[in-house]
Amino acid sequence: MTDQAPRPEGDIPGKSTAASRTTLSHIMTGSDTNLLGTVHGGVIMKLVDDAAGAVAGRHSGGPAVTASMDEMVFLEPVRVGDLVHVRAQVNWTGRSSMEVGVRVMAERWNESTPAQQVGSAYLVFAAVDADGKPRPVPQVIPETERDKRRYQEAQIRRTHRLARRRAIKELREKRAADGIED
Repeated sequence: MTDQAPRPEGDIPGKSTAASRTTLSHIMTGSDTNLLGTVHGGVIMKLVDDAAGAVAGRHSGGPAVTASMDEMVFLEPVRVGDLVHVRAQVNWTGRSSMEVGVRVMAERWNESTPAQQVGSAYLVFAAVDADGKPRPVPQVIPETERDKRRYQEAQIRRTHRLARRRAIKELREKRAADGIED
């Protein structure tokens, strides 16, 4: 896409969104519960990070580390016995970073009702080499209209993330210049 950051000559070829898309499924048990008797949000967050990490590693062709979680939304509680499906794909790529979108679905293990969405998340991963230094990633190539929309939305989230980071840095610098310690 033309709004992608320019890449140096001889860079690695792009990959479609489908090339690294994955689904991780897990049945929830009693050891996954919180004090309310539903599945602990942290358990779901770990599954989200695991699926997103697998996608980031597949897309980048090597190690990738979680840089941030932009958003994690819990829409419905997950119960013991639910079969949880965590679907992840790369939505956007920069030079060494990737946004991975994740959708969490749940269905009762003993019912034939369709799975319902119970959560979603956006994570940013950085591809790293053996020394932990950033390494280039293939450009993601959105295929469907849905993929193109996700790509555009990811660019908006990136713009907001960078603006927020810049504003916080400026505020801290101003407070430090004014002699205010945190």
